[in-house]
Amino acid sequence: MSGTVALPDSGVDNDGSVDLGSNPGGTGRVLLVWDAPNLDMGLGAILGGRPTAAYRPRFDALGRWLLGRTAELSVGSARPVEPEATVFTNIATGSADVVRPWVEALRNVGFAVFAKPKIDEDSDVDSDMLAHIALRAEQGLSGLVVASADGQAFREPLEEIAATGVSVQVIGFREHASWAVTSQSLEFIDLEEIPGVFREPLPRVSLDSLPDEGAWLQPFRPLSALLAGRSGQGVG
Repeated sequence: MSGTVALPDSGVDNDGSVDLGSNPGGTGRVLLVWDAPNLDMGLGAILGGRPTAAYRPRFDALGRWLLGRTAELSVGSARPVEPEATVFTNIATGSADVVRPWVEALRNVGFAVFAKPKIDEDSDVDSDMLAHIALRAEQGLSGLVVASADGQAFREPLEEIAATGVSVQVIGFREHASWAVTSQSLEFIDLEEIPGVFREPLPRVSLDSLPDEGAWLQPFRPLSALLAGRSGQGVG
């Protein structure tokens, strides 16, 4: 099967709600779910700040990779296999005009976008991603790809899906996803290994390969975030 596979209707309506319809014809899906808040945080930690154009992920390259993965999984399948890709993101108050071009670019590439207002610390999109994965699993998955380093939210659900025989891959940064790297049932893919996703190599520093002169490791979030953090949360 060649690159003639096209990204289908995503199953997520323009207003961000998940289409709860059935899966007519028994089409198998290769589902990609992108955890934008988590991946942004991981990329920012690697770069030590906001990414420039050279270090922003290219979703057209990611889409081509997904098409190739779908072609692989369709070989020998008794039913049609189609890719589906959705980016889940939070929209902070007052940031809509800044984020809008990025959202429209994603939709032009063929990705659906689930956007949720960032009201407080509990406004994350983890539950929305898990609900979407569960729905698609009920309808029939040929493959699942989750781009996130959040093992607390995803490890158990993904390993349960993998136990049913579905191929499950985790995309992320190896520095932040040891739970996926070491999993016996999940396949881990470092985002930088996907051809064309980054225009330039990331300036990565690992505790296992520190330069002789040492290296700065930037915080994942500002200290001020502790003021809005959950009670009882601390570092031992």
